[in-house]
Amino acid sequence: MSKILIVEDEDRISSFVAKGLRAAGYVPTVAGNGRDGYNLAQTGDFELIVLDLGLPDQDGFTVLRRLRESRNTTPVIILSARSSVDDTVAGLEGGADDYMSKPFRFEELLARVRLRLRQEAPSADNTVLSHSDLQLDLRSRRALVNGREVDLSAREFALAEAFLRNPGQVLSREQLLSRVWGYDFDPGSNVVDVYVRYLRNKLGAERFATVRGMGYRLVADDS
Repeated sequence: MSKILIVEDEDRISSFVAKGLRAAGYVPTVAGNGRDGYNLAQTGDFELIVLDLGLPDQDGFTVLRRLRESRNTTPVIILSARSSVDDTVAGLEGGADDYMSKPFRFEELLARVRLRLRQEAPSADNTVLSHSDLQLDLRSRRALVNGREVDLSAREFALAEAFLRNPGQVLSREQLLSRVWGYDFDPGSNVVDVYVRYLRNKLGAERFATVRGMGYRLVADDS
């Protein structure tokens, strides 16, 4: 499992990103300031760094510059509220591999993380999720039911992935909103119910059980 360093001083965001990455099969570590982030990055234990710019002690630009000056080539995705063209260009020219602006959708961040880690050539076991006769290929973003390809939107695919990573486990609407729609989700929204209905129509209604007052679960193979 790939280890990812999150250098972010806002607890709400770092916790959200860490939980999402952990659910996606990664091992996240959080540093709350630039100095700790730099020191952890220099251990060589991480395959990727998610870096904020507005950090205590040392800002993200300084951390990035020091890393590249020390010939640390760990891929860096900048995740910052600074969304100007000048900041984006400065980040990329300073050695970042990607740049995302806040607010953001976790689904997009996860896609960019996977893109940057693709050179690690993970095994097929890590890129194909299977459950009964349902398969999700995380690289090609294809869904197969009994060998037949089913067309899923990006959001439907992300929701299906959340279920397949947690078969038999009850996932609350809040958990699904956070993982699929982002940290700034509306907890009063019924969008999860709408998209679960879409998945039932496309993948089979019997796969997704409603747990009254709690949420939904992907029915286990032996149920």
